[in-house]
Amino acid sequence: MMQFTETTPPLLHQNAISPCSNNLTMNKNHQFHRTRPLPGFPTPNKALGNFRDANCMEQLLVHCATAIESNDATLAQQILWVLNNTAPPDGDSNQRLTCGFLRALISRAAMTGSCKMLTAAMANTHPNHTIHTHKFSVIELASFIDLTPWHRFGFSAANAAILEAIEGFSVVHIVDLSSTHCMQIPTLIDAISNRPEGPPFIKLTVTDGAADVPPMLDISYEELGSKLVNFARSRNVGMEFRVIQSSYSDGFASLIEHLRLQQLVFADRSEPEALVINCHMMLHYTPEETLGEIHHNIRPSPYYSLDASTSSTSLRTAFLKALRSLEPTIVVLVDEDADFTSNNLVCRLRSAFNFLWIPYDAVDTCIRQGSKQMHWYEADICWKIENVVAQEDLQRVERLEPKIRWVQRMRNANFRGIPFSEDAVMETKNMLDEHAAGWGLKKEDDEDLVLTWKGHNVVFATAWVPSY
Repeated sequence: MMQFTETTPPLLHQNAISPCSNNLTMNKNHQFHRTRPLPGFPTPNKALGNFRDANCMEQLLVHCATAIESNDATLAQQILWVLNNTAPPDGDSNQRLTCGFLRALISRAAMTGSCKMLTAAMANTHPNHTIHTHKFSVIELASFIDLTPWHRFGFSAANAAILEAIEGFSVVHIVDLSSTHCMQIPTLIDAISNRPEGPPFIKLTVTDGAADVPPMLDISYEELGSKLVNFARSRNVGMEFRVIQSSYSDGFASLIEHLRLQQLVFADRSEPEALVINCHMMLHYTPEETLGEIHHNIRPSPYYSLDASTSSTSLRTAFLKALRSLEPTIVVLVDEDADFTSNNLVCRLRSAFNFLWIPYDAVDTCIRQGSKQMHWYEADICWKIENVVAQEDLQRVERLEPKIRWVQRMRNANFRGIPFSEDAVMETKNMLDEHAAGWGLKKEDDEDLVLTWKGHNVVFATAWVPSY
């Protein structure tokens, strides 16, 4: 463990055609009658029962997204009304998931200006669709993360790999690029403090780049750093903490520049320093646009200088190559195993729907429905859904890529993968034993670890060293 009833009102047309209802429509007394089918809609055999089927809900969402994109407000309203009456925010996991997508589609209609009639109707009847994400205290966030292995899996695997990589070093510089605000670090410090040859001195560098995405902290990084330094001191580990103002939006260019300067300053040190790059569910926020597009849209980066040879390079590629040039001792990359990168809304919606059912399903095993923790948990997922569905361009930061694509990126940047030890695998399995039986662990390609839920890939963990 770590150390530290709302309903959407009916829309304009309540006698709506219901796409998954076997060509049925509903009258005022909720009696069903046959109508002409709408082209392209599925026609399952059992009308009412299939309303709550996940496949049917996905089809409804897809048709709704298509209607919004084509500015067909009437059809969009009809489908949204069906969704609203079959996917309440306090229903089962599939219903709550669908409700999150429903809200995101309404937000997209409002943000893009499409379906103005639909947006106006929703504004008049239900003006507040804002997602209220919670700002956690350090203790709250540590307890929150302990609820499921979603993050703990990556912590366990990464810490085991880091401990092996830093053996023999008296100074260890850890760059923690994590969406969880250093919640991995106390456990790592604890393990380092027990090193037989004595603990090394720890330099911990973080960026403030994840401050605007959930989960969010209610204290500054300076306050967080003070707590971590005090915790390390209590374990007889010397540590310094540094915050670099650097964002994922430009590929952490300021961080790369800082690390490059640090290497020049300490180049003549007699004692070698281990450089650990810990990437935990943050790299997917980095834009995939080319450097030319990025420089056109945001302030030019001081590090990723733009010239003819680099203008067509993606920012993710540039960042990984910059990391490789720093000659790190180890890079650990942990992220969610899904693909949210498509520029096509329907493709993104399908991919997100078929991945994000997992946290909704899993949370029912560990959190009481209606509790404040449930609200916090699902608000964070709804933030992700809205970003995937409603936002575009550089505002769409939830751009998950599957493991196979990250593996190829790392290899292209001249890294080679290293396997997790049997001790690391066993430690991770022991951690999973503390959670629900649906969680599992598998090893892929003899190197990578993958967290699963009911057999479905959830999070992957990979470890890398420079290739020569």
